[in-house]
Amino acid sequence: MQPLNFPQYPFRISRSDTGRLFIYDEYRKKALCLTPEEWVRQHILRFLTEDRGIPKSLISSEAGVKVNTLSRRYDALVYNRRGLPVLLIECKAPSVVISQNTFDQVIAYNLSIKAHHVLVTNGLKHFCCHIHPDTRQVRFLPDIPHFDVLDN
Repeated sequence: MQPLNFPQYPFRISRSDTGRLFIYDEYRKKALCLTPEEWVRQHILRFLTEDRGIPKSLISSEAGVKVNTLSRRYDALVYNRRGLPVLLIECKAPSVVISQNTFDQVIAYNLSIKAHHVLVTNGLKHFCCHIHPDTRQVRFLPDIPHFDVLDN
């Protein structure tokens, strides 16, 4: 798989009899087909736990959310210690250019979730924003915050 803009982490990768690659997801406790997007998702989750101090128990991965009347799935969501959503994450494959459509997608998901931070990454570029809870004004951050900042 393509090197990403994250530290290198050891992953459990296996190959099926048919030659398909799988990666073990420590968060969902199962092997998943190793797609380029899954490669990015596993890296950002590992980065958040190992480099940003986020407990694994406070991360939800690939769960459903209602957007208007439609059922959608977010890539990952971080909760604070009080159980409130604080960081919504959208992952794209490295070949996907992050565009306004990508931000529109994550902001639409966040209308239901109401996290104060959103993160969009394709593994090469990462964009993290703070959304003011009252004004809904978006402010881009220079880096992905540590859990101490998110937990406030």
